[in-house]
Amino acid sequence: MSDVRNPSPPGAAPIAARPYDALLLLSFGGPEAPEDVVPFLENVTRGRGIPKERLKEVGKHYFMFGGVSPINEQNRELLAALRKDFAEHGLDLPVYWGNRNWAPYLVDALREIAADGHRRIAVLATSAYAGYSGCRQYRENLADALAALAAEGQPALRVDKLRHFFNHPGFVEPMIDATVAALHALPEQARAGARLAFTTHSIPDGMAEASGAPDDPARGRPGGAYVAQHLEVARLIADAVAGRTGVPDRPWELVYQSRSGAPHVPWLEPDICDHLEAQRADGAPAVVMVPIGFVSDHMEVKYDLDTEAVARAAELGLPVARAATVGADPRFTAAVRELVLERAATERGEAVTRCALGALGPAHDVCAVACCPNPRAPRPAAAER
Repeated sequence: MSDVRNPSPPGAAPIAARPYDALLLLSFGGPEAPEDVVPFLENVTRGRGIPKERLKEVGKHYFMFGGVSPINEQNRELLAALRKDFAEHGLDLPVYWGNRNWAPYLVDALREIAADGHRRIAVLATSAYAGYSGCRQYRENLADALAALAAEGQPALRVDKLRHFFNHPGFVEPMIDATVAALHALPEQARAGARLAFTTHSIPDGMAEASGAPDDPARGRPGGAYVAQHLEVARLIADAVAGRTGVPDRPWELVYQSRSGAPHVPWLEPDICDHLEAQRADGAPAVVMVPIGFVSDHMEVKYDLDTEAVARAAELGLPVARAATVGADPRFTAAVRELVLERAATERGEAVTRCALGALGPAHDVCAVACCPNPRAPRPAAAER
């Protein structure tokens, strides 16, 4: 049985990642200058007919930060960290980076991969959970990009998306440490009674209910796989924090942020700001916000939590602290390496141990055709069967 958690030590012979000859880091993308903001938002909302003036209004969050989203720089840091980790552990696998909505664009990254002679690509999407926006839409983007390359006469590429990593120790354990650190950032007298608010991106109720594979046990639960997976991560962190701090039964709740849909369409609730108001009314001495739905401190974290939610808490007189996201933590980069080796061994027909915490177990390797369906219209998606 392959042991992907204990590969060759530094300086050992290169590890075979066959059949893969490249890894693609696939992310959302973000503007890097004020003049990028509206074109970027046009990419994000393409096909929805949103007027440019409305996009300028939506873009005010970016303009508050000089028109620059932190996400691209954070992806550069993760890219460098992955390359360093792979090199130190003898994993001879080049790592590329492409985005859904801004440069470097996905199709350009795949074009570069093809030009470099690679044909079998493992893909890491910077989203840990099941759902249309976090999984299937990326696979639709991959299908579109592969079709564009085929139309150009480029060599055929095969892409395989790595499994959801929401309950991998390398994703969960850094957040446990970050939550404990955030508790210690609160006033001492508020720490023992502080409550935890685990935050993630709100999505439409219908999209949440349809998330996951049709045969996924989590999909049969209220909220589908998207909510079930987040609740599992929240529970894992809350239980570990209780053990680390000696405070059992600390209240916690899964809450949502960054809603962007039409008011008449029901989305997952409660919103983080509404939750803070409710906690203040209930006598909570403090709240720690733990952004489990986000891999890095990009705009949804910097604005919706660090700016908007912190300001609302100040108005309420409620002490708050925000836990750090995983980012390029060495435990996360090691987890990515393990996921690559795990999937490579599986593709070679070898038995392999899959690392996962909690009751849900490791996610599936290959998405079913009916996974996380497109809420607007069916579209081809890559990396499914």
